[in-house]
Amino acid sequence: MSFIDEFQADLEALPNILQKKYALMRDLDKSLQEIVRQNEQRCEQEIEDIKRGVRAENIRFSDEALDEQKHGIRIADEKVALAIQTYDLVDSHIQQLDQYLKMSDEELRRERENAATASPVPSPNSTTKSGRSNESGRGGRKKTRLATAAAAAAAATEVAAAAAENPTGMELDLPVDPNEPTYCLCNQVSYGEMVACDNPNCKIEWFHFGCVGLKEQPRGKWYCPDCAALKNRRKGRSR
Repeated sequence: MSFIDEFQADLEALPNILQKKYALMRDLDKSLQEIVRQNEQRCEQEIEDIKRGVRAENIRFSDEALDEQKHGIRIADEKVALAIQTYDLVDSHIQQLDQYLKMSDEELRRERENAATASPVPSPNSTTKSGRSNESGRGGRKKTRLATAAAAAAAATEVAAAAAENPTGMELDLPVDPNEPTYCLCNQVSYGEMVACDNPNCKIEWFHFGCVGLKEQPRGKWYCPDCAALKNRRKGRSR
């Protein structure tokens, strides 16, 4: 069984698993609310008895009231543990989806390389330039671009919803545009946080944070390694 087939099988079962866990959480919540209601009534009655002097010799809540409170705490802890399990379950599917997207991207890159060796294709620079010109036409250069894990979470949620509506015969449709422009020193498509080189003549222009050693948005002007080296050489000549 291939990775995508295994992922699809796991994803088909996800809605039913989540439904059972949510139903159990609702049952625990109902039990907890009932215990809290009973305990409040018991404590109010015991407080009234203390005020009347009926239990003046022992000014404390009864063992029954304390046991109810401890039982309520145990149910609340169980709800928290169940919520964490549910979150981890969804998160694991999101990670599987990220892995599939990465594998698909690598496979697409290999196909491009094979196609490039088999027949002449337009230079990567032309593809990149057209992609950047479209971006500038939509509003100019931006300093950073975000493609967070929320996108993957949204994709997993949509697929899970489709599985709930049609649990049989589900198809996982994850189209990849082979004409999507590539960027950065790694010559990959746009993903994650990216930064633009402030050299208007930069051949690449957009770079992934990790490929250029950045962890956050740089302040002021920022130049890629090639443009920074070129700028330093020009400064040395002017001296």
